[in-house]
Amino acid sequence: MARPPPMTASDKLFFWLFQSQPDRILQLLPDLPADAGGYRFVAPVFKALEHRPDGMFLAAQQGSDLPALVLEAQMQADPEFLLRLYAESGRFLLQEKTIRRWQVVVLCPLRCMAFGDPEPVAEFLEHRVRWLELQPALADLNAPPLLRTLALLLEKEERLPLTTAQIRSTVAGTGLESQIADATAAILMARFTSRPIPEICAMGGITLEDFTQSVAYREIFGLGEEQGLKTGELEITLRLLQRRCGGLTPSQEARIRALPLPQLEALAEALLDFKGADDLEAWLATS
Repeated sequence: MARPPPMTASDKLFFWLFQSQPDRILQLLPDLPADAGGYRFVAPVFKALEHRPDGMFLAAQQGSDLPALVLEAQMQADPEFLLRLYAESGRFLLQEKTIRRWQVVVLCPLRCMAFGDPEPVAEFLEHRVRWLELQPALADLNAPPLLRTLALLLEKEERLPLTTAQIRSTVAGTGLESQIADATAAILMARFTSRPIPEICAMGGITLEDFTQSVAYREIFGLGEEQGLKTGELEITLRLLQRRCGGLTPSQEARIRALPLPQLEALAEALLDFKGADDLEAWLATS
């Protein structure tokens, strides 16, 4: 049997956002009952064609009046998307025979994108599909903060610091503050995978110290897989730097701890030629 397709960066992003806190979906669907908490998030594979939806939210108790929610994130135009969504919903019902109430939640830039002819599936779209559009949320200050945060996937790079600052001010001092900070870090990491971490922090208005302690940094995109190797390399590098350069400032240590493993290995090699703290600062400035 063929294996399901591997998860892409965006797949991992949405899986991570909802796997640890499934009730985040309630922030995006405010018309669900106020006491609708307790959803479980799973990522099933529909057996017929080994299709992997972006996720499924199941009510805490079987027989609940709350609908099961199938999440599909579609960020690119696809002329077969609507027909495929309809067909996959049928496979979902065939596989999950105990589910009676259900909806499909589509997260996309705009619902008017080239997703195919809606006429053959008009009733399905009208009664079963909920659209969460990211592009309008960028300009809507009243949109749910999590939806505006997800819309950072589309924001112009030069506007990212302003937009993230607006979102942070909206949730400052509330229970959503840490959630939005983690989601912001995860989204910027997904979007700018090759950028240095200090640059990503600047875009999101996040300090290096906070970023390296965030759940997103530790868990998303395989960072945890190499953590053991990186930890050993980091401790050796810090000890050698102490001998070569003297005491490190808190800012320098935070920047070194934020380095990905390949850059950390490059620093461990470069420091053998360092004569003092100026050499370290010069290396960090160009890395």
